[in-house]
Amino acid sequence: MTVVKTSMRNFLAHKGRMALSAVAVLLSVAFVCGTLVFTDTMNTTFDKLFAATSADVTVSPKAAEDDDQGPRTGRPEALPASLVQQVTKADGVKSAEGAVVSMSVTVVNADNKRMGSESGAPTIAGNWTRNDLKSMDITSGHAPRGPTEVMVDADTVEKNGLKLGDELRTIAVTGDITARISGIASFKMTNPGATVVYFDTATAQSKLLGRSDAFTHVSVTAEEGVSDTALKQRLAGTLDGAAGGPYKLQTAKEAADSGREDVASFLAVMKYAMLGFAGIAFLVGIFLIVNTFSMLVTQRTREIGLMRAIGSSRAQVNRGVLVEALLLGVVGSILGVGAGVGLAVGLMQLMGTMDMELSTEDLTVAWTTPVIGLALGIVVTVVAAYVPARRAGKVSPMAALRDAGTPADGRAGWIRAGIGLVLTAAGGALLYLTTQADEASGGSLFLAGGVLLTLLGFIVIGPLLAGGVVRVLGAVLLRMFGPVGRMAERNALRNPRRTGATGAALMIGLALVACLSVVGSSMVASATQELDKSVGADFIIESGPSGPIVPAAEKALRAAPHIEHVTGYKMIKAELTSPDGKKETEELAAADPTYAQDLRRETVAGELAAAYGKNAMSVGSDYAERHGIKAGDTMTVAFTGGETAKLKVAAITSDESNVDKGAMYTNITTARQYLPADRVPPNMIMFAKAEEGKEKAAYAGLKKALAKYPQFTVQDQTDFKQGLKDEIGQLLNIVYGLLALAIVVAVLGVVNTLALSVVERTREIGLMRAIGLSRRQLRRMIRLESVVIALFGALLGLGLGMGWGTAAQTLLALEGLGVLEIPWPTIITVFVGSAFVGLFAALIPAFRAGRMNVLNAIATE
Repeated sequence: MTVVKTSMRNFLAHKGRMALSAVAVLLSVAFVCGTLVFTDTMNTTFDKLFAATSADVTVSPKAAEDDDQGPRTGRPEALPASLVQQVTKADGVKSAEGAVVSMSVTVVNADNKRMGSESGAPTIAGNWTRNDLKSMDITSGHAPRGPTEVMVDADTVEKNGLKLGDELRTIAVTGDITARISGIASFKMTNPGATVVYFDTATAQSKLLGRSDAFTHVSVTAEEGVSDTALKQRLAGTLDGAAGGPYKLQTAKEAADSGREDVASFLAVMKYAMLGFAGIAFLVGIFLIVNTFSMLVTQRTREIGLMRAIGSSRAQVNRGVLVEALLLGVVGSILGVGAGVGLAVGLMQLMGTMDMELSTEDLTVAWTTPVIGLALGIVVTVVAAYVPARRAGKVSPMAALRDAGTPADGRAGWIRAGIGLVLTAAGGALLYLTTQADEASGGSLFLAGGVLLTLLGFIVIGPLLAGGVVRVLGAVLLRMFGPVGRMAERNALRNPRRTGATGAALMIGLALVACLSVVGSSMVASATQELDKSVGADFIIESGPSGPIVPAAEKALRAAPHIEHVTGYKMIKAELTSPDGKKETEELAAADPTYAQDLRRETVAGELAAAYGKNAMSVGSDYAERHGIKAGDTMTVAFTGGETAKLKVAAITSDESNVDKGAMYTNITTARQYLPADRVPPNMIMFAKAEEGKEKAAYAGLKKALAKYPQFTVQDQTDFKQGLKDEIGQLLNIVYGLLALAIVVAVLGVVNTLALSVVERTREIGLMRAIGLSRRQLRRMIRLESVVIALFGALLGLGLGMGWGTAAQTLLALEGLGVLEIPWPTIITVFVGSAFVGLFAALIPAFRAGRMNVLNAIATE
């Protein structure tokens, strides 16, 4: 009890010195708890949505489970309309109704502006049914009554400023549907961001499915007292849907679980990625906590010596420091849990700006969230304080006779240096092995090990590196500031272990930034080089998230002026039987013969142009080698949903190229020969070649041709490269934003180190002020010390990160991305920015030092 009371007094007496460490714990715990609350809230939102929209039993085509060719046609798999009557007659069925749902649509207003989300949330079109009343209410107008009326969800109406009577055009593969808004329906629960439009049943069937005798599924309602499971079993017996029949039957729970699985992978990736960055923040926070307690122990050396002299044991002193760490962890973690809930709400608001709506009404704080946050915060804090606590326990009673604040360790020990060198050398060896790997999968293990060991090595060897690096930085940057610069250098060198730990905290975040910058820049440079080498087309027309390029848009493209040729490109699923008898389900790229000009592919056998001949195809060199295929061999190709064909292998393409690697080509005409017309998918992408010297006119013509279809984009090669660069840049910016948390914690570490260093050197500062050092010079000295520590961490981090990035790029080269590009502007900007970080971190400690009373400072014990 005495130890606890003493620890409480010490904690409260030094609460100001503990504040920044508590903030570091708070931020790290907040990020963990915020991530858990945010993802749990998303799960709750989708769970409610799926539960509300699921019928007691849903009957859908079983073929849709195994065949994605249907959705590629822009028409979902369908059931015969007669099935509704068959289901209605089954025992236990109260009612059954046919439903149509398609997500391969785009909705635009009268100004041709897209109404759907730009962030990936679907646009859904269908018919209004009784089952929809479970999840939606008609809050204005009425349900659609004919082909000229449409009902829209209230969220879409609000976002886009729509009203009753406004005209909307729904673009589908089967044609456009132009209708006026007759009604507005509001979700009874949170709509995560989908745009939903409803038509009458006849219009939905004819315009979305292209036939009036079909539905995408049947919603079945059970009679009173009949369970969903029992109804499913009865329907299975009637429809033969349970054992190999043509239909899939799902209860409401099974349908909800299926929907949940569809979003589970996305949520899991988001959750664990964010938790990974929280782990990095915790790692950086450990350095801050270690430094804080190390400096507090050093400053209280005399006090601890007196305690030992009057009878305190080593164990009691040790426990005393750990109890202080426990208090710090508890306070920081409790505040962090609360801040985490606030962070989750902030993330929900941020997602709202990206068209993904989440309501605070669904805010979910599971009991495990605060438990995990408290446990992590407390354990990490206590573990980080263990080494300083052991050091405190070793303080001798004789320390009471020495001056307080004398550094216990002027340089890193030889044992520590030896361990650091071994770890760094081992990590370097693994990174070298990464560059020598023949396969990316094997090399990635070497890379992971190399990154981990070199990071640990640099952390351990940091104090040894601090001496040399700080002296070099001092000679380059600090000597110009005269005596003040030299004093700043000596202060940074006074305790290399402290400087090394402070710099290492900043090093971790910047190493990851540098590594990702190198990888991102190399990917862009490699892809750009590959495009210049391989792509012969002048223009690339890409489909949007709402589905393939609709036939009307394709027709407009082919009619555009100043175009030499337009190439279609479709992906078709088929089962291939190679000459060795092995069967594999693959995708064939069915294209127009001009694709051989639009994408220059090297062949190892045969001529690529011949692959577009009658009943011919090509295969990739890896596939050919795996199955012993030679040019002239015959493949048995069973087109999914169509007939089986015998196709001659007219060419074998080299898989050295990264563009269309492994692709198997055949002529669109060949595919049409063996597939029913309604199973031939529209183009996923198209290419165009301009007439000689008329590139600008052709570009303008293609854009004009697609003016009515805003979901599709026309890009020349410059646009395509810029789009690729922007896409990778956006991904990197998200990662940098998450890494910013670790960098903020590292900055807090610099601030804390300087603040405690000022307290530790109070008497020294007073004496320097007494012999003529001005306040301005004192503040400059502290700022320069902070800058040199920040630059030390930046040099280590950027150098280490570029090494990781260079090794990682060699693995990318095995996948066809062979250009290494170091983004020097980014590296230099980060390095210079680190100096400003150092200046910012020194503002408060320098200000406090400048305000010290000289006489009181000299009198400090």
